[in-house]
Amino acid sequence: MRNLITASFILVCSVSQAQDTLSKNDIPAAARLIDLKFTQKEIDSMYPGIKENEGVFKQMHKQTLANHITPTLTHSAILPGMVFNEKQEKIDWKIPKNVVLPENRNELAWYSIPQLASLLKNKKISSTELTKFFIERIKKYGDSLQCVISIPEKIAMEQAAKADAEIAAGKYRGALHGIPYGLKDLFAVKGTKTTWGAEPYKNQVIDEDAFVYTQLKEAGAVLVAKFTLGALAMGDYWYGGRTKNPWNTRFGSSGSSAGSASATVAGLVPFAIGTETWGSIISPASTCGATGLRPTFGAISRSGAMTLSWSLDKVGPICRSAEDAAIVFNYIKGTDGKDLSAVNKPFNYKPETDIRKMKIGYAKNYFDRITDTSRTELKVLQAYRDMGVELIPVDFPDSTVYPFNIMDVVISAECAAAFDDFTRNDIDDLMTRQGLFDWPNTFRVSRFVPAVEYINANRHRNILMQKVNEVVNQFDVIICPTRGSGNQSAITNLTGHPVLCVPTGFDRRSNTPTSISFIGKLFGEASILTAAKYYQDKTGWDEMHPPAFK
Repeated sequence: MRNLITASFILVCSVSQAQDTLSKNDIPAAARLIDLKFTQKEIDSMYPGIKENEGVFKQMHKQTLANHITPTLTHSAILPGMVFNEKQEKIDWKIPKNVVLPENRNELAWYSIPQLASLLKNKKISSTELTKFFIERIKKYGDSLQCVISIPEKIAMEQAAKADAEIAAGKYRGALHGIPYGLKDLFAVKGTKTTWGAEPYKNQVIDEDAFVYTQLKEAGAVLVAKFTLGALAMGDYWYGGRTKNPWNTRFGSSGSSAGSASATVAGLVPFAIGTETWGSIISPASTCGATGLRPTFGAISRSGAMTLSWSLDKVGPICRSAEDAAIVFNYIKGTDGKDLSAVNKPFNYKPETDIRKMKIGYAKNYFDRITDTSRTELKVLQAYRDMGVELIPVDFPDSTVYPFNIMDVVISAECAAAFDDFTRNDIDDLMTRQGLFDWPNTFRVSRFVPAVEYINANRHRNILMQKVNEVVNQFDVIICPTRGSGNQSAITNLTGHPVLCVPTGFDRRSNTPTSISFIGKLFGEASILTAAKYYQDKTGWDEMHPPAFK
């Protein structure tokens, strides 16, 4: 992340190394850092108040604020006047009946969730057997991908045994019952370490069960691994190394949901859970060739998860297909009341919808920036035209609507607050990476974002949300390149719109996956997942698997 080099004069006026207290002479320099000037008379008037504030701040600093404590200011992606469907309709996941066990058991690694669900429901394999199978794969390949932090084997076998007993007794919970999965290791699970991928927290134990884990446990799914994340949810470098791209292990997986994407694509689990603040689901999904869903902001409670940014953090599934992502999302959406931004909204997924009757746009201004006619993004548009879809060109908001970096102001202020003690108590010195753009330096720089500028950045964000909704609400889906200029990632993360990333082929130079993104209305996950399923059924790119892990 490029950091906003700005400063709060109140914070800059804190005690320096050279003096025990601040003086009036500190104020002009601090003011220059935030583009303000004051007369000497104004400085004389300000000084007593600044001194008083300093005393308040010092009192605040004596009390620790844990990462999970939320501010009373709550962000919502929902603008005034918006109305949403509140009726949840029943979804038939159409679990097939004729699925057979493969002669080569390794092929189970690539079975879809409905296929595995069929085997389990019809008692052709037990959850215990399936769990052991995936744990063996995790142990075999986890080190080469550097994607695993821990394997909670005791928990896994207990959950698998419970699933087997329930299925045998006719108490089938649904499509995830008995199916193994992995969590990004920023979700708390009782009885496990929750390391946040960072050296200072590698022995951290949080006595809490995250909402998403509780939801999956209730669905009967089986936790088999806690996967790597870039340290404190940035990139793919964690305290144990760098998570690899399963298509080419010379490259990283991207992040921060690094292990979740790498492991899912390599067939170490049928699916995994990730989080995104600014690209942390979509980027590793694109890099590794996964299907990654970043849901609407507030669609899934984040309780029990590490906080980076209260107004930007989101939870979502990383899978191998849109259909699998739809199933997982269905079971993890909602709220427990602990996340003040989370809401319960219906998810009426209808994959049988006639794709030709959906209103699908494409971000023409983004596609026009593509000069290489061999790029796979252009082939995606042709695939839909071949399906009889009339694609409607639209100018999706880009740098003309987003002329300055709102994202850096918002994320910088919030992440620095979430990790106040980390910086104040020099815990940052324990981090493995100390580069210019790594968290230790980023948090330090972020201390100098004034409260006024943070609030005004969010006011600009409000305007951006209105402009994006004006465009998005005209369509069921907007197709947009995942990579490239235009700031789509920053814009849609700020506005909270759902985005789904799916693989589209391979880059001819690096032979690593390429992708496309589908943007939906707020709480419009069903439409983007349906459109993506049609694309995957036609092209089959979701069924390509890295040879080294077959």
